[in-house]
Amino acid sequence: MNTIPAKSQVVPTLQNGDRLTVAEFEKRYAAMPEVKKAELIEGVVYMPSPVSTEFHGDPSAVLVTWLGIYRLQTPGTQHADNSTVRLRNGANQPQPDVFLRICQENGGQSRLDKKGFVIGAPELTAEVAATSANYDLHQKLHAYEKNGVQEYIVWRVEDDELDWFALNRGKYRRLRPSSKGHIESRVFPGLWLDAPALIRGDLTQVFAVAQTGLASFEHARFVEKLQKRKKG
Repeated sequence: MNTIPAKSQVVPTLQNGDRLTVAEFEKRYAAMPEVKKAELIEGVVYMPSPVSTEFHGDPSAVLVTWLGIYRLQTPGTQHADNSTVRLRNGANQPQPDVFLRICQENGGQSRLDKKGFVIGAPELTAEVAATSANYDLHQKLHAYEKNGVQEYIVWRVEDDELDWFALNRGKYRRLRPSSKGHIESRVFPGLWLDAPALIRGDLTQVFAVAQTGLASFEHARFVEKLQKRKKG
C-alpha cells in the first residue's frame, strides 16, 4: 500500500522570492542537489536564471583566473568560485562568482568551519552582472556593505562597465584608476586591474598589468606582513 509522507517530513522546494530564515534556506537548498546556485540575501531567496557563456561564464572565468594569479603569488590568501558564504549579519548566504580572502591564520576576518564553508566576510568579492539593474548592485551590495566585505567588484558586461567599491567608514565608495590608468586594491596590495582592457577583451594587457602589480614593492611588503602574522 502506498503511503503519503507525513507533512513534517516533506521539505518544501526553494522558490525565487521566498522569505526564509537561514536555517530553513539551508534545509531546502540541501534537499535540492539539482539546484546549482541559490542565494539568501536579506532573507529573500534569489535563484538566477540559466546564464550564457558570453555574458557570464566567460567573464566569470576571467575574474577567477585574474584572482588566481594573485593568490598563487600571495601565500596566506585563498580564492574560490561559486561557494556559499555564511555572513554573520542578517539572513545572508550569498554564493559569489568569486571571492578572495586572507586566511584566518594570517589575520583574515573570515574562517572555514568544519564542513569547509566560509564563515564571515571575505575581504573581496566579485560578481558578473548583466546591467546596473541587477540585484548584485542593489540588495547584494547592501548585504556585503553591512557585513564588512572590504572590497566589491561588479562587472556589468552588457553595460561595458566595471564598478570596484571599497568600504570607507562603513559605506561603499567607488575606487578610481591611479595615475597609471589601472585600479589598485587597498586591501590586497599589488592586485591591479586594467578595467578598460578587461572590458574590451584584451586579456594580454590585463594579465601584464596584474604581473606588474605582483612585482611591486607594495606586494612584496604585503606578503612579508602575511607571513609574520602567521608566525605570530
